[in-house]
Amino acid sequence: MGFAGGELLEGAVHVETADFHVHGFVFGGAEEELDRHGFAEGDDLRLARRRCESGEHNRELEECDTSAHTTRLSPQAPALQPKPAPGAIQPIQSRTLRKDVTHEFPAKRSQHILVVDDSPELAMLMQELLAAHGYLVQLAYSAAEAEREIAGRPPDLILLDVQMPGKNGYDLCRELKDNPETRLIPIVMITGLTDRENRIRGIESGADEFLNKPIFPEELFARVKSLLRLKEFTDELDNAEAVLCTLGLSVEARDPYTEGHCERLSQYASELGAFLRMGADAILALKRGGYLHDLGKIAIPDEILKKGSDLTADEWSIMRQHPIIGERICQPLRSLRKVLPIIRHHHEHWDGSGYPDQLVGLEIPLLARTLQVVDVYDALRTARPYKAAQSHEQARETMLREAERGRWDRELVRAMFAMLTERRKAA
Repeated sequence: MGFAGGELLEGAVHVETADFHVHGFVFGGAEEELDRHGFAEGDDLRLARRRCESGEHNRELEECDTSAHTTRLSPQAPALQPKPAPGAIQPIQSRTLRKDVTHEFPAKRSQHILVVDDSPELAMLMQELLAAHGYLVQLAYSAAEAEREIAGRPPDLILLDVQMPGKNGYDLCRELKDNPETRLIPIVMITGLTDRENRIRGIESGADEFLNKPIFPEELFARVKSLLRLKEFTDELDNAEAVLCTLGLSVEARDPYTEGHCERLSQYASELGAFLRMGADAILALKRGGYLHDLGKIAIPDEILKKGSDLTADEWSIMRQHPIIGERICQPLRSLRKVLPIIRHHHEHWDGSGYPDQLVGLEIPLLARTLQVVDVYDALRTARPYKAAQSHEQARETMLREAERGRWDRELVRAMFAMLTERRKAA
């Protein structure tokens, strides 16, 4: 940003006595202006900083060929950024930037940041600063390029410029936050627009944080560190959920007759949720519930779990504890709170004859009833040591008959078979 007749111009870079501005960043420096408007479309920024710091700032730089880009210094430029008030964030000295800030803002080398900015100079400077602090930094100069990078390797954090040709930062941010695969990636929007309307627009698009130009490196590192810490917590939750799902599959693996049951149940349940036009959170809960519904069976002895004959009263008493055990295992994870009713209540019956709480009718949570009917269908369609597998039509007749007798939610049974009919036609 620069001044012309009291007006700000896009692209100029300013240097003042204590505050050295390089393409939107504030460093320590000298009283000069780096102006690329009319002189350069790209700069050797490190050379510019070295000359300013070494005192070679009272003359114009001779043109420096850096891949066909040039830079020059022009004297007597007004300061872009006023000196911060006492107590405000102070611009840091460029000579001590890496040593001091690296100590205060340590980073894990595995953390991956995508910088999206149509200005190569600003993007490369952010890359240099962040890479010096241990971050892996990828650059994209347009929304389209960013989309390709994200599809190939989702980053841990995105620094996103607002004003870009073609698709702007608001639109890209909104698309990423609407996509279940990318919505948890933290996004920092970088803008020179400070008015209330644009800030509201950024919030509505889903941005997690904002940085206004010119950027103080200290503020950049603080925002990056804070959001990456939150991303780590999110990833840890994802890892914990993955471990629980793996445990759920390990329960399935104990019984060769249930191979593939969890995966089929997850697919059927989420498809039925979509067929019933449930929300995205409910569908995700059904998908997870498919893997976690019988997690509590991990505590059930093999001699009971694999018994081919009818269970004794004592054995049934033990078996009926598995929904409660599964719920307790998953309770510490707040991200699974919508799955807990599925785990606890998927063995309840419409007429109150189920377990563990003998709930009746609509007392049974909808998601539990939804997973329940697809669970019963898959069980009927699968062979067991004590029974043969039923055909689709046989399973349909069995479930409709039992629903009429009050065992299952009749409307959900009908909806499931309507969904399965459409599915079979589309196959």
